[in-house]
Amino acid sequence: MKKEDAISLVKPYLKTERFEHTLRVAETAVKLANMYSEPVDKVELAAIFHDYAKYFSLEYMKQVIKEGELPQDLLDHHHELWHGPVASIIIDREFGISDTGIQSAIHYHTTGKADMSQMDMIIFTADYIEPGRSFPGVEEVREMAEVDLYRATWMALRNTIQFLVSKHVPVYPDTFYAYNDLTRRLNGGN
Repeated sequence: MKKEDAISLVKPYLKTERFEHTLRVAETAVKLANMYSEPVDKVELAAIFHDYAKYFSLEYMKQVIKEGELPQDLLDHHHELWHGPVASIIIDREFGISDTGIQSAIHYHTTGKADMSQMDMIIFTADYIEPGRSFPGVEEVREMAEVDLYRATWMALRNTIQFLVSKHVPVYPDTFYAYNDLTRRLNGGN
């Protein structure tokens, strides 16, 4: 699917500010894909569709999750986590995008997971560091992304966990698994 076609499919489903965010994530992801030798066309497609389901109704997203293709424990966590996994299923049903790498990057762009691929890390990190983002710690992650994708992703996970814990809200288990896995990888596998 061409970039322009993907953008035209996504745009009607996103609010203006979310659409602009999506374009910035795609631009950031393409930059990272070039830096880390990932297929630009696939990374760009994942970035364009990463928030596709963001404004789908909660009932519809709940229905997609309950159909059994997705982890049922998503329903026990905040609905903000649902749009990535739901979009990863819907893009196949609606547009025939069945590439498992693209689907995984979309699915895990908010939570991360253990054994993240480079494409998973690129979409996760691009979503975190895109130029419209401004919050404590983002600048150091942006700088790290220029030299070490693994460490930048680890830092974004660490910051996310710290933020959620400070707000006294549950952290989805995959986020801990991603953090722990990258901690082990960065420490030489120990």
